[in-house]
Amino acid sequence: EESGKRYFIGKSKIDLQIKESNDWFDIYATVYFGEFEFPFIILRDYILNNKKEFELPNGEIAIIPESWFAQYQNLFSFAEGTSQLRLKKYHIGIVKEYADSELAQLSMDRKLNNLLQFEEMEEIPMPKNFKGELRPYQKAGYDWFYFLRKWNFGGCLADDMGLGKTVQTISFLQRVKYDMLKSSERKAKFLLVAPTSLLYNWVYECTQFSPDLSTVIHSGAKRAKSPAELEKYDVVITTYGLIRNDESLFTQLHYDVLVLDESQNIKNHTAKTTQSIAKLNAACKIALTGTPIENSIRDLWSQMNVLNKGLLGTLKQFETRYAKPIEKEGDEVKAKELRKIIKPFLLRRTKEEVAKELPRLTEKIIYCDMTQEQAEYYETIKSEYRNNILDLVDVKGFEKSKFSILQGLSKLRQLANHPSLIDEQYTAKSGKHDILLEKIASAISDGHKLLVFSQFVRYLEIIEKDLQRLGLSYYKLTGATSKENRAKRVKEFQAQLNPAVFLISLKAGGTGLNLTSADYVFIVDPWWNPASEAQARDRTHRIGQKKSVFSYKFISRDTIEEKISLLQRKKQGFSKNIIVSENNVLANLDMTEIHYLLS
Repeated sequence: EESGKRYFIGKSKIDLQIKESNDWFDIYATVYFGEFEFPFIILRDYILNNKKEFELPNGEIAIIPESWFAQYQNLFSFAEGTSQLRLKKYHIGIVKEYADSELAQLSMDRKLNNLLQFEEMEEIPMPKNFKGELRPYQKAGYDWFYFLRKWNFGGCLADDMGLGKTVQTISFLQRVKYDMLKSSERKAKFLLVAPTSLLYNWVYECTQFSPDLSTVIHSGAKRAKSPAELEKYDVVITTYGLIRNDESLFTQLHYDVLVLDESQNIKNHTAKTTQSIAKLNAACKIALTGTPIENSIRDLWSQMNVLNKGLLGTLKQFETRYAKPIEKEGDEVKAKELRKIIKPFLLRRTKEEVAKELPRLTEKIIYCDMTQEQAEYYETIKSEYRNNILDLVDVKGFEKSKFSILQGLSKLRQLANHPSLIDEQYTAKSGKHDILLEKIASAISDGHKLLVFSQFVRYLEIIEKDLQRLGLSYYKLTGATSKENRAKRVKEFQAQLNPAVFLISLKAGGTGLNLTSADYVFIVDPWWNPASEAQARDRTHRIGQKKSVFSYKFISRDTIEEKISLLQRKKQGFSKNIIVSENNVLANLDMTEIHYLLS
């Protein structure tokens, strides 16, 4: 009475109908407040901006029901149109959610509905020229690829490492070629983008499984300069860097299928490479990765925005609606909402789910005591870093100090391995290093082949010198290894019958390697992101492995390594709830955790 407002106290309701058209879902929605009815679109700004009072023609104020803000915010966030609301076809996850909750009547093609019911995916016959046999889950992935292409969607196959993403992709490309020849269409054109180290691997796999597919590697000084040179081949295989450098060449072509292997390479939306990839013209875009989230769920936005532009809105919308609530506040409702949107376009199967025939993987942590000299050195350096970092944060602020903080934390990690990594004058021993050498020698004497992973190439060089001194057979692979030598060393290691060690830098060897002749894995420094450690283990614990695999992680006691492991367990979860991946601790470090790591 004091405000002079008159409030509407009658009944309110919404009638919502969604009908599938060629490229859209058309939304027919009417809102009723008593005797008044309006197009629902009139409430768009109210719902999106959380404004609860809506004035009716008779001057009364209607209070928009609280439930409407939660129920229809997604609809208005992603719907287009000023007079007629409509959602793009790839927002099928949002549409289905309304139908399932009985908030809307839905008219949709039964086959399109199958995209949300993966078990009912249409069975597609295998192409005749494919020289292999797919396991049931791989055949399901092949069917899913085919379905995505049929509806002009993009998708990300995020199966665990070692489950055969390559063979699923090659069988799909062979099928598309077969279909286009059969219907007398033009020749199929495929573009496959991969890290440099995997180019020859793709050629080899195509030759093995689909010799009918003609391939060419676009690389080197003599690479093609005109579209005509590339159009002679079925599959053009090139690198992310060359897509960026030769953007003007590749944007002249239109591809039937674009394949992005290790698609975490386009996780940074501001990078020139990602922007060049986004400009490529393809009817169907397929991403392959075992780690769709490496740093934060913004990685997911960047990849999905290339595959289905607009699926997750603008980055600003995504930040506000999903990234911040999920990462900072652990909002389970938002995580569930995001999962429903991306579910039709992200397929992930774990080894536990689909490769039950794989031999057992045993994981163990080996805690190593530092030597007295190493421990004293570590404490001295830690105190110096702690004081310097805290002073820097006071002067520059936390965000501007992050690079220096990470440098300091990296130095402490190296100290935990071996102090000589940061001080060449250091002559005393390292507790972890001595235990590691002992375990390597023991495994070799027992007849095992083993993989040794470290993030630090310099540390691999230290191990290498000791292996030479001990007379142990070894191979080494780092970022400096050429792609030809990489393939040669892998082949030699696989073929060697005697026990041997393969020293591998985590960054260079975390993907694209099949090393099933090894049955021991040593991870000598814990990585911020557990998914990277899993990738390392998957070099040998994958399809084709016949022996039980033993994975050992070496951690120096009373160091930053122990604290990293605890932080991993504490912070992992949000991305697991979305796509069964892991969170990178570095993405969201705050000062409380910095104090903890340096305590």
